[in-house]
This record gives sequence, structure tokens and C-alpha cells, in this order.
Amino acid sequence: MLAKVLSSAVIGIDAYLVEVEVDISHGLPTFTTVGLPETAVKESKERVKTAINNSGYAFPDDRITVNLAPASVKKEGTGFDLPMALGILAATGLIPQESLLRYMVMGELSLDGRIKPVKGALPMAIAARNAGYEGIIIPEENGREGSVVDGISVLTAARLPQLIDFFRGLVEITPLKTDVPTLFQRAETGGPDFSEVMGQEHVKRALEVAAAGGHNLVMIGPPGSGKTMLAKRIPSILPGMGFDEAIETTKIFSVVGMLSKEQALITTRPFRSPHHTISDAGLIGGGHIPRPGEVSLAHNGVLFLDELPEFKKPVLEVLRQPLEDLRVTISRAVTTVTYPASFMLIAAMNPCPCGYHGDARHECACSPQRINRYRSRISGPLMDRIDIHVEVPAVPYKDLVGKVAAEPSSVIRDRVSRARKVQADRLSRTRIHCNAQMASRHIRKWCEVDSASARLLETAVDKLGLSARAYNRVLKIARTIADLEDAADMAPHHISEAIQYRSLDRSKQFM
Repeated sequence: MLAKVLSSAVIGIDAYLVEVEVDISHGLPTFTTVGLPETAVKESKERVKTAINNSGYAFPDDRITVNLAPASVKKEGTGFDLPMALGILAATGLIPQESLLRYMVMGELSLDGRIKPVKGALPMAIAARNAGYEGIIIPEENGREGSVVDGISVLTAARLPQLIDFFRGLVEITPLKTDVPTLFQRAETGGPDFSEVMGQEHVKRALEVAAAGGHNLVMIGPPGSGKTMLAKRIPSILPGMGFDEAIETTKIFSVVGMLSKEQALITTRPFRSPHHTISDAGLIGGGHIPRPGEVSLAHNGVLFLDELPEFKKPVLEVLRQPLEDLRVTISRAVTTVTYPASFMLIAAMNPCPCGYHGDARHECACSPQRINRYRSRISGPLMDRIDIHVEVPAVPYKDLVGKVAAEPSSVIRDRVSRARKVQADRLSRTRIHCNAQMASRHIRKWCEVDSASARLLETAVDKLGLSARAYNRVLKIARTIADLEDAADMAPHHISEAIQYRSLDRSKQFM
């Protein structure tokens, strides 16, 4: 007898539909799975057989063939355990076939019949809704993330017998529903705040400009000057996430399996800070079975690289493509997947190996050759993709003991959000969303300067040795500064401040 169960699998961060066809025929007892299954899928037969037996049902002693269609796409993961078990029981007549075809089903089976969570429940729920299915059945622990999808019934089950009774009409399962607006209202607001940072006002200003325009930024300063502390507070001044951004970010965490049972949606911008020993596959993504890397986990948020020169040079070089394209493409023999990677890169580094080059309080013990070797670990093409360079000096004692309250993150975030709104309106007919993403044609259109500003830029290019790429960076930063002031046109003081944020170009330390 033949039975069919509707299921799903994930490629990249999007799900595709899979039909699990089960045929039971007379013959020697065998269990064959076809349709390009990988190892974990092939091993399903042992989990399925034991789970059915331990749940109190008879496993057929016949020839069982399971086909996973489309057969041209490689199937991965353990989420086909539950569809296979239900298909076998439907083929034996225990479950009505008609009720099965109303739902998409996925879940991993434990040997005692428990239904364990799977990766990618959120994109699968979206695929089920787009395909017009009545509902989706997922493990209980995946219920919260699946229930944020509107327009489809999301049912959860904890054990195989419970699900069998549901399809036989013996029990009811209440669909889950999540109040999405409440999730955004409950977004964390008690994290690190800029009001806790004493001094470093010029650095805070640079971070505000970077957040307002989506610019990448590098901080250079001695140990203990507050670079890491400042970086950790950047998410607190970024605009709040919209629903579409939250869904896209949550899909990435869902396919990696990084959502907790209680977490329905990621409503705060991610902040990822990988250690400098990370591999290129860990940073960009990859592996035998491709999975997202840190640049994708930082999508719509911040990727912070502390001690930038300590990262391996090949690892840093692979950042160039996602910084330019805002996505990562990973090619393997059987498939090619693309992950989104639109993030703000925030980097921190010491000026030299000992950390005290140029510090008036400490004597630098590094030779010029050693300093040059240290700085040469960061290539010019990578540094060219970082808009803002800001020096972070040691904090003076008077600032450490100062009693004047620093500006809180909420006030800075309001200014940043208004500037982003100005940019969104200006760029509404383009595919870009912030000033940092502007290309040459956008700069020519929206970064026009008056005669006084033009003379200032000419002086900067001629006297300070700014490159053509640095010239465009200055214009984009100046446009962001003007947006923070809600100014329609860029003025000389906007240009002047923007030039100050290109300190590495001025000193030619990386040229």
C-alpha cells in the first residue's frame, strides 16, 4: 500500500517542499530510503522502527520503500523521521491518508517515541503557508518560532502516540499563536548603555555617525582605553528592528539551531564577537554541509572583531566579498547556497604589538620594523572598505571620576533613527537602505557640495593625500552627518568633521 506525507527541508535559509512517499509491499523485510538521502536520513530507519515499536504499534514485516521527492536534491538532517513513521502507519491503514495531506510534518524521533526539535522550523512554516497548506506540525520545542508565521495553523506534539491519536480524530491539538507586537515591546532594553561610558566624547560621536549611516568603523587605541566597552554598546543606539528584518535574522538562527525553546523571534539586533582564532569557514560559513558563519549570524546587526591584526590574514581577506555584496555564496559539489550578510563591521586594534605607540603615558617598546609588520597584517583593500577610522586615547583621570552624567543610549538612538528615516525616504526608489551602501552614481546625485566645501575637499586631497576611494568615503560620511542635523545640503563643517574620521588616510599608516 502507498502513502504520502508532506514535509520540508532547508537550502540556505529558505525551505523547499518534500514529499515523503512510503510503499509497503510483500517481500523480504527491508527498509530502503531513496531520493538522495545523506547519512543522517539513511539512519532514520533504525530510529523510526524502534520508535514505532516502543510506542505500542506494530512495525510491518514487509518490504518498505521510502522516496523523498524531489529526488534531484540532496536531503539532510533528521527532520524526516516523523514523516516516515506517519507514512508507514498510514500505509498500514492505522492513519487516514486524507488527514495527513492537510498538514506539513517534520520532526526527529527518539527511540522511545518522543518528538525532538529540528533546525529550520521557521522557514519551513513560511514555506507551508506559501504553499497553501492548512497547517504545519512541528516538535513542541519548535512551537514558539513556528507560531510567529501568520496565516497558517501551527500544531505541536511531544510524542508519536499523541500525533497518531490526533490524525485518527481521538484528540484535539490547539494551534499555537504568538502576539508578535508584544515580542517587540518586550525587546531587551536593559543592556549596556552609553551613559555608563565616561569621557571619550569624540569616539561616541564617531560611533553615532557610524550607526546613523551604517558605516564600518575601526578604533585604534592602547589597551584599556575602552574600545571593547564602546563596541558592545553600539546595538543600543541602532534603530529598532522591523518585522521583516526580525524574520530574516531569525531564519538564520533557526537553520543553525541557535533559537531556545522559549525564543519565538529575534527582536534585537545581533552582536557577534568571534575570537581571533576563528577559521575562514567559521567566519564566512561553509563546511561539508554548508552552514552560516558569523557574518550571517550578524545580519542586520554588528560584527565586532577585537584585536583585528591578531586574526589570520586569509580569514580577514574573505571578509571583502560580504562587505561589498552584503551576502555570502558558498559552492559545493552538490549545491550552492547564499546567506545574507548585511552587517556593520566594527573593529578594534592596538597601534602596535605592545599597544602603546603614540601614548604619552607609556613608552613603546616596539621597533619600526615590528610596527610595520603588525600593521601589514591588515591589507589595504580590507581597510579601504572601512569608512571611519577613529583614535581612542587613554581616558584621563578627570573623566574617570567625573560626576557629569553621560548621554544615554536612548537619546542617541532617537537621533540615529531620525537620520535613518531621512535616508530611507531619500533611497526609497533604490535597492540600498543607508548612506554607507551608496555607489558612485548615488554620491553624484545626493552628495553635491558648494564652493566652500569643494575648496576644503581639494585641500584634503592635495595636502593630506586622500585617495579617490577615501574622497568618496568622506562624501558619504559628510552626508550622514548632515542627515543627523536634518540638513538638506552638506556644509563645510560636515566635510571637515568627515575628514577627521579618515585618520589612517591622513597619516598613510596603511598606504
